Amino acid sequence: MAGQIPQRFIDDLLARVDVVEVVGERVKLKKAGRNYSGLCPFHQEKTPSFTVSADKQFYHCFGCGAHGNALRFLMEYDKLRFPEAVEQLAGRLGMDVPREGADDPRAQARERKRKEGVNLLELSAAYFRERLKMPEGQGARDYLERRGLAPEVLETFGVGYALDGWEGLKRHLGERGIGEPVQVEYGLLVHREESGRTYDRFRDRVMFPIRDIKGRTIGFGGRVLGDAKPKYLNSPETPVFHKGRELYGLYEARQADHRLERVVIVEGYMDVVALAQFGIRNAVATLGTSTSEEHLGRLFRMVNEVVFCFDGDRAGRQAATRALETALPLMIDGRQARFLFLPEGEDPDTLVRREGAEAFQGRITCASPLSEFLFDQAAAGRDLAHIEERERYASQVLKAIGRLPEGVLKSLMLTELSRRTGVEAANFSALLARGEVVAGREARGDESPPAMAAGGTSAPPPPREQGRGAFPQRSGGALSLVARALQLLLHEPELVAQLPAEDDWCPDEEPDGLLCREVIRLLRAGGYRSPQVLLAHFHGSPEGERLAALARRELLIPKAARGPELEGLVGHFRRHRRRRSPQEEFDALLAREKAGERLSREERQRLMALITELHR
Repeated sequence: MAGQIPQRFIDDLLARVDVVEVVGERVKLKKAGRNYSGLCPFHQEKTPSFTVSADKQFYHCFGCGAHGNALRFLMEYDKLRFPEAVEQLAGRLGMDVPREGADDPRAQARERKRKEGVNLLELSAAYFRERLKMPEGQGARDYLERRGLAPEVLETFGVGYALDGWEGLKRHLGERGIGEPVQVEYGLLVHREESGRTYDRFRDRVMFPIRDIKGRTIGFGGRVLGDAKPKYLNSPETPVFHKGRELYGLYEARQADHRLERVVIVEGYMDVVALAQFGIRNAVATLGTSTSEEHLGRLFRMVNEVVFCFDGDRAGRQAATRALETALPLMIDGRQARFLFLPEGEDPDTLVRREGAEAFQGRITCASPLSEFLFDQAAAGRDLAHIEERERYASQVLKAIGRLPEGVLKSLMLTELSRRTGVEAANFSALLARGEVVAGREARGDESPPAMAAGGTSAPPPPREQGRGAFPQRSGGALSLVARALQLLLHEPELVAQLPAEDDWCPDEEPDGLLCREVIRLLRAGGYRSPQVLLAHFHGSPEGERLAALARRELLIPKAARGPELEGLVGHFRRHRRRRSPQEEFDALLAREKAGERLSREERQRLMALITELHR
């Protein structure tokens, strides 16, 4: 309802609610003296550092710094806006949320209308689900079975069926006292002006309810069973459904994993459901429109990485270009965007069935970083041996870089553009500044951090506070042998071609061992040609900080000697390799974590696998 929530009500609400109860419904807590403790829900950890105080009605994580009261917890954990969090807390206590200025009759009418519309759509969703189970839904059930969708997945997404008739839903809702005008307004009926007739919008279609982040049905998508046109039909814009804001499958993805780290954007709801069938539960789809800034803004509030998945044809490339333009202004440090192009003639539905979930997940992991796609797109169709073509190439890339917010990614992009064109990065920075096209420049007018000049070494980025357990920078002193191998691969990515097919030579017990294996896997799968593109893959992570530190260290041996040195390191590791037992490996990883060192994602996964293996 319109109107501001009075502060006195918020204070009263927080005084009545118990933060331990609210948090305890979502986090397993144990009594620890006067407080409660558990694993923090806002970052990955194995040793509890998350504390909830019943006395102070406050939570705090000593690992990541998350803190607040019951309202803040709901907003952060359930990804709710402030009014929604207040409504949810008030609902627990049976309290109505007052609004200053809420006596406005027009505001009251709008609120009644919104609730009426949501109830109408929920009733319609139930109607479609029931029809799928009836004899009339046999054709739809056969179609879904041919598409390989299990009943459990259909239930999770609330899939239903619209009868092959003109007034089935209209009569059903009419019998429950719901008039035709409101059915038209919420996109369920079509009204013909010339005849005054109304009829069901969705007929003989498999129905996919579109839900908002709270799980409420706000619209529908329908897919024909045969070859009729249009193949897909979405609800029109209504008081509760706006296609430029909503994403199909987002609610279901968050239900599957509250700690989402990555979201894959595909083109249709059948792709979302098919991927879920194969255990890939983090896919969402736009609804008949390009990905908007509002779409991405919502996603980046929930996850740090977004992967755009497109067909590999010309239309897919054009859609990817639009997505790139939308994403650029939002790429603050810590966020990642990648681009995955499927083989021609394939979509996520067909490809995951042909290749399997593991192979498809591999494609997602090795999707091109935003930087690589940007450079490749600008170079397409250009002969960069000619100065004029290099000028157009550099101008196109520089224009895109100018739309990036200030940060490490922008600095790395300028460095890479300098390397590819032979122009000093400082000159590019000056062009951006003079052209006043820098996106996100702070009001104080800071200059961009110095970047790598052609053929030179990059200046270190602005110092970052080292978080608990971050990769040690070790920018000075001698490198370990594993770090030396990793540094060689960073400076000369093509050296990966001379490595053995199996990477068991790389000792994973070393601090950089698992990271080295991950870099080797990415070099082989992604075909990265430059250190900057590889660094962009790890942008915003502790692993990325470690790699950046190694990349900044100059290699003091000639280029011709780098391959033999790497070969010698591999030989050394193979001669001195001793296969550790699972228990030894487990103990080593656990000891590092208990010492306060933050394990990488791969190391955490290995630790979990060892726990399973050792406790069979």
